[in-house]
Amino acid sequence: MFDIGFSELMVIAVVALVVIGPERLPKVARTLGHLFGRMQRYVNDVKADITREMQLEELRKLQSEMEQTARSIETSVTQEVRSAEEELNKITREASMDAAATPPAAPPAAETAATGTEQLPLDLGNPTSAPPHDEKRA
Repeated sequence: MFDIGFSELMVIAVVALVVIGPERLPKVARTLGHLFGRMQRYVNDVKADITREMQLEELRKLQSEMEQTARSIETSVTQEVRSAEEELNKITREASMDAAATPPAAPPAAETAATGTEQLPLDLGNPTSAPPHDEKRA
């Protein structure tokens, strides 16, 4: 941290021993140790606060980007739903106009009476309703 070597620490310790004296040196060393520890904790707290603020700012930016993306997606989905709704309304109007323009079809009973043949409904999902199979062909 201060780039002080061992020999320089020994010189400082000898000067402190001469200036302070052997009786008060342990108490002064303990006090300096406590002050140095407090200073380290304070520096670490400040670093942690700065890091937290930077992360909080990044999260705020990310949140605003996500909100903006969500709004754009919502807008595009709303526009697509409106266009699909308009298309369905257009098709419905055209179908109702076609139904009003065409004359009603003759009932199926009148058609079978005129031809003399009766058509049976064919259910493809039910194998029992299929027409009989000619075994000679198979």
